[in-house]
Amino acid sequence: MENLINIDFFIRITVAVVFGFCIGLEREITNKYAGLRTHILVCLGACVFTLISIYGFPTFAPGDNVDPMQATGIRDTGRIAAQIVTGIGFIGAGTVLRNGPIVLGLTTAATLWIAASIGMACGAGMFDIAFAGTFLAVLTLVIVRILERKFLPNSIKRTRRIRISLVCTPEEVDKVQDFVLDKYKNLVEMTKKPQLTTPETVKLACVVDIAVQKTIKDLYKTFQKQEGIESVSIREFNEL
Repeated sequence: MENLINIDFFIRITVAVVFGFCIGLEREITNKYAGLRTHILVCLGACVFTLISIYGFPTFAPGDNVDPMQATGIRDTGRIAAQIVTGIGFIGAGTVLRNGPIVLGLTTAATLWIAASIGMACGAGMFDIAFAGTFLAVLTLVIVRILERKFLPNSIKRTRRIRISLVCTPEEVDKVQDFVLDKYKNLVEMTKKPQLTTPETVKLACVVDIAVQKTIKDLYKTFQKQEGIESVSIREFNEL
């Protein structure tokens, strides 16, 4: 009687989870929406589908001593595995977001794609390729990010989108608006409307693109020096 648990399959699935964890951990540390769970599940799912594709549909080759009515021809072990590449495209597309001129999430979509390929390699028992792919993927994500920040600080890609909400006095709101227009050349959007809770103030909301290296703390200091501002709220559009 065959063992109910195939140890080899269990090892392949476990390794896929570990490698998916390694890639997802980097995404989680950098505060991306598609993090640990997403990459682990993508890698695991690709591994399981590959195992099913290879071993899940036994068939009979020509010449076997079987009833011709039961013969199904030579098995195509790549049929299901090939659909993983198509399926992962839908998941990757869900992580890509266009926000005005800025496109976010392409790197995460690529990591999901490589996580699926690593899962397929684990399912096929190609642990050396899976390990090399995981190592190089994590190395690329970490090292290239450092190089970009060090040598390409002024690249157009090195910008992030910030939403700034300013509560101003009605007498100073025009002055504050002129200050924002003069200070931020990459202004994307600006709205001005009275505060419902406090009618004696006006809320000025604007969306700007700023350099990555400029911190939120620096932005607060900039607006704290400006007269007529009652309160400041700054938040960043999350990068996928």
